[in-house]
Amino acid sequence: MIENFLINHGLSINTANIMEMLLRIIILIGGSFLANMLVKRYLIELTHMAARRSSIKWDDVLVERKVFVRISHFIPALLIYLLAPWALGNFPRTMEFLQRLVSAYVIIVALMFASALLKALMDVYQSYPASRKHPIGGYIQAAEIVMFFLGGIFVISVILKKSPWGLLSLLGGLTAVLILVFKDVLLGFAASFQLNLNDMISVGDWIEMPKYGADGDVIDISLTTVKVRNWDKTITTIPTYALISDSFKNWRGMSESGGRRIKRAIYIDMNTIKFCDKEMIEHFRKFQHLRDYLDRKVREIEEYNKQFDFDTSVLINGRRLTNVGTFRAYIVEYLRRHPKIRQDMTFLVRHLDPTPNGLPIEIYVFSNDTVWANYEAIQADIFDHVLAVVPEFGLRIFQNPSGADFAKLSAKG
Repeated sequence: MIENFLINHGLSINTANIMEMLLRIIILIGGSFLANMLVKRYLIELTHMAARRSSIKWDDVLVERKVFVRISHFIPALLIYLLAPWALGNFPRTMEFLQRLVSAYVIIVALMFASALLKALMDVYQSYPASRKHPIGGYIQAAEIVMFFLGGIFVISVILKKSPWGLLSLLGGLTAVLILVFKDVLLGFAASFQLNLNDMISVGDWIEMPKYGADGDVIDISLTTVKVRNWDKTITTIPTYALISDSFKNWRGMSESGGRRIKRAIYIDMNTIKFCDKEMIEHFRKFQHLRDYLDRKVREIEEYNKQFDFDTSVLINGRRLTNVGTFRAYIVEYLRRHPKIRQDMTFLVRHLDPTPNGLPIEIYVFSNDTVWANYEAIQADIFDHVLAVVPEFGLRIFQNPSGADFAKLSAKG
């Protein structure tokens, strides 16, 4: 009808054919744009409205990731593909090439849709507590890489009208080059698999890796990198495979146990260590933490000395209390009654090997609060008290002489 109308108005048959073809192309393009607009204007809007009104959360994630928008791109592409023979029937080569381009476009849209869907699934998964222990970000990235790689092969094969398997076999000969190009990806994938399989690291774990300057919380685990927010709020990026090839410290066990170790020593001046006489023992009896200990220990020592008939008028005969031993017993009783110390975990107050700086008395216990600031406050309170009571036992903390000490000696001289 269009052709006859144009010929009747004085156009030649060839010109009429060209004008008819151009009109069909305009109708095809306009129809595809109209279809795309209608789908986005009504269908997508209705879908988004339904998602916003629903009580479930996963459909909101699909909206945020634009999964439905990606689906809408199929409609105009399918319309062009189906109507191409009608618009370009007289130009079979052009029609075939256009259909190949549309097919390639459909593959690309499918890849974008699958990528958005995978990311939406990851967002939904991350809303569950299990995602912190078993992150899947690395697997999602690996799946996207494989998907886009294969999709690219199919796009090229469709445009060139070649078999995709032939292109894959050609790339098979370039295996060494591909391995070199994707080395970090392959190593990262293997590392991610081992980290998840062995439950070595999770988002939220506190890790230390001095080689990379990392000391803080893990905030992201991807296919190739692990991001750590350090305590000074800087971000350190660690290659994922480095967590397998190198050593690192994970403090998760401490957090899960509910106890954080306190391991610190004070150094006693060994010149102040001596046996306890009666006056010292009576002085120590005024300390509530030591009354039961002294009653039990004095009775035990007297029975022992009487059993072996030691002459206790000489200090070195038999067994006797010492001020440093009584001081250690006081620390034990003080910590036993401390509300912030775990009594069901390792509990030690011990002597270490004497050093040029004095006799180390080490406290090795666990606090029941693992929060860093609270832990430091608990530790500081304990050692504030311990250092303050040292003189009450006739002891002195060892401290290297300072300029003030030498000035006092010079003044006395």
